[in-house]
Amino acid sequence: MTTRNPTDWKSDDMRKRIARRYAAERRFKFAGLFAVALSAAFLAFLLFTMMGNGLRGFTRTEIALQIDFPASPLLLDPANITDAALANANLPMVTGQVAKEALGADADALLSSTAWISIRDAIKADPAILGRTVTIRVPASTTIDLAAKHEGAPEAEAAVERLRKAGLLTTGFNWSFLTASDGTDPTQVGIWGAFKGSLLTMLVTLALSFPVGVATALYLEEYAPKAWWTDIIEVSINNLAAVPSIIFGLLGLSIFLNFLHLPRSAALIGGMTLALMTMPVIVIAGRNAIKSVPPSIRDAALGIGASPVQVVFHHVLPLALPGILTGTIIGMARALGETAPLLMIGMRAFIATPPGGISDPATVLPVQIFLWSDEVSKGFVEKTSAAIIVLLAFLLAMNGLAIYLRNKFETRW
Repeated sequence: MTTRNPTDWKSDDMRKRIARRYAAERRFKFAGLFAVALSAAFLAFLLFTMMGNGLRGFTRTEIALQIDFPASPLLLDPANITDAALANANLPMVTGQVAKEALGADADALLSSTAWISIRDAIKADPAILGRTVTIRVPASTTIDLAAKHEGAPEAEAAVERLRKAGLLTTGFNWSFLTASDGTDPTQVGIWGAFKGSLLTMLVTLALSFPVGVATALYLEEYAPKAWWTDIIEVSINNLAAVPSIIFGLLGLSIFLNFLHLPRSAALIGGMTLALMTMPVIVIAGRNAIKSVPPSIRDAALGIGASPVQVVFHHVLPLALPGILTGTIIGMARALGETAPLLMIGMRAFIATPPGGISDPATVLPVQIFLWSDEVSKGFVEKTSAAIIVLLAFLLAMNGLAIYLRNKFETRW
């Protein structure tokens, strides 16, 4: 068998081989661009869908209701406006009577069942209105609200048109969505209770996982001897980082609730459960950041008389801290989006009042989204999308903070 030397190749053969190589490179480049474009298209479709549904969730339709308080059956002393007095005044019934006089017999179908709350808040804000006639904007029913956003039935859209011609209907930004908590009426629900629960849960998670995770990373990299038991610890930490999150929920259920009998559905338990899940991520990120510190830093510090502890805490840890913080924030962002472990410890309860502390009943944004997505009322669809937008903004803020810390404190060797 004879072999062919490169000098024996014909120029035509060389050109064909080079042309095939360039063609393969162009095909590979086209495949890469197609993959990027396809990913961008899916992302754009997701964002477009979420924004299209979610932005309507930040708005609310209101009906202007003119109330003649002196002529109404509402008998209240402006000098003694208390919660008990307002409760005894039976505001829901009075609101219904006033609405029927102003809007007609179909007032019950036009107004939200919680419209009386707006009248109660107006009286609390200014008791002097009890002596005069005022116009108070109250939330419309879910049917009217959807029709005003061009998603309702023909009968509801006809009612919306009639109210608009009378100048009684307005649609504006729903501030109560950012300040209220969960409820049964989609026109009155808000995200603040779940948002505050998420903040408290993340604070507990950070307070528990960060110091323990950083201390573990320092010990394994700077002090632990090379032995079989340290190898087992390293393998176990790497495996824990890949364990499904629901396993940590089962662990929190069995230990924190069934064994320690801690309060169910509290931010404290949610934070402790998520800390178990986040800690391995912080340990791995911390070890990688500590490894990136050059050995010459340690040698130079020891050479000028620093003790081993001073080397670690005065030189190694400050230089590794940006990488540790970046990994910590990314791990916290992952914990913020978890639902399964929190469902296991009971954080899916109906929470109508924002939690006052870490031991109070609370829920978090992912669980609130899950609960709203399971509601029958169509009005909760846009509220679910709006809550997803809030969660995405929270996650983007945390990831943006991680990028900022990395760029600000990163040291290039």
